[in-house]
Amino acid sequence: MDAVEVVGGGRASLAPGTPLLEVEDLHVEFHTRDGVAKAVNGVSYAVSAGETLAVLGESGSGKSVTAQAIMGILDMPPGRITAGRVLFRGEDLLTMSANARRAVRGRRIAMIFQDALSALNPVLSVGYQLGEMFRVHHGVTRKEAREKAVELMERVRIPAARQRVGDFPHQFSGGMRQRIMIAMALSLEPDLIIADEPTTALDVTVQAQVMDLLAELQAEFNMGLILITHDLGVVADVADKIAVMYAGRIVETAPVHELYARPAHPYTRGLLDSIPRLDQKGQDLHAIKGLPPNLLRIPEGCAFNPRCERARDRCLAELPSLVPVVGEHGEELVGRRSACHYWHETLHG
Repeated sequence: MDAVEVVGGGRASLAPGTPLLEVEDLHVEFHTRDGVAKAVNGVSYAVSAGETLAVLGESGSGKSVTAQAIMGILDMPPGRITAGRVLFRGEDLLTMSANARRAVRGRRIAMIFQDALSALNPVLSVGYQLGEMFRVHHGVTRKEAREKAVELMERVRIPAARQRVGDFPHQFSGGMRQRIMIAMALSLEPDLIIADEPTTALDVTVQAQVMDLLAELQAEFNMGLILITHDLGVVADVADKIAVMYAGRIVETAPVHELYARPAHPYTRGLLDSIPRLDQKGQDLHAIKGLPPNLLRIPEGCAFNPRCERARDRCLAELPSLVPVVGEHGEELVGRRSACHYWHETLHG
């Protein structure tokens, strides 16, 4: 059976078991005056319709660069995709013509950016910017586009949407601006949304509201969702599976609850231990020692070795592969992989 089947004059439907998006061995470099920064080094992951994949890691781990490569908005130069494939519904986005890529972007794959105030045009009303999606892609009139904008604002629960459709981005709070970004991403009912740090700079209560809204809308439209974040607390209740990135590589993948219960990579363990807990009031907050590596000079062997308390001679010389994780009785744990020579010590120790 082919990866996609065309049904009834509408969109093609995926064959059972076929991922919506597959990233395969993606490599991205940035050529600078100081040398070549290897930002993404062989990243592979997949997400299906209705599924949420959370991509975690510190700043500089390659999360957002991977998303930009998927969307086709990477600055080239200085960036360059040197290897890999990005298959969306079975078609490689990286080999598409510019026109075909534009047809996919926004309509089939949408992105919610980190800083809504920077992403929105400050001199155009939010209604105009929301309606532009319908004017460009569906050729509707300005009046019809305005009505669509009101409907979208109401869908993401912006109070008094009809009265506020003519307001400008600076007249909204940070949480409301992020809702507008979500509305813009949803406007053409895409198959996949990439949310890049959608709750950054929002307070905890607003973060929860935004994440709940995303989860509700995803379920309504059966969309795939890639959630990029550095905050493990944000994704605990919304993600299905997690990919942890470090120095441009994926170092661990797991279903969300299994990763929180028993991480298999020292870096993941460090991230989890860094989360403040109510039952540790008055105790020092754990921190991963050192700094993320300079991408111009990534350490030999495992890139995490300078910061890892378990590092040994092998870690300094040999790059670990992302291998299946097995349980105490030798059974392979479904969906679990770790790029650590001694993952079993972290998992079972």
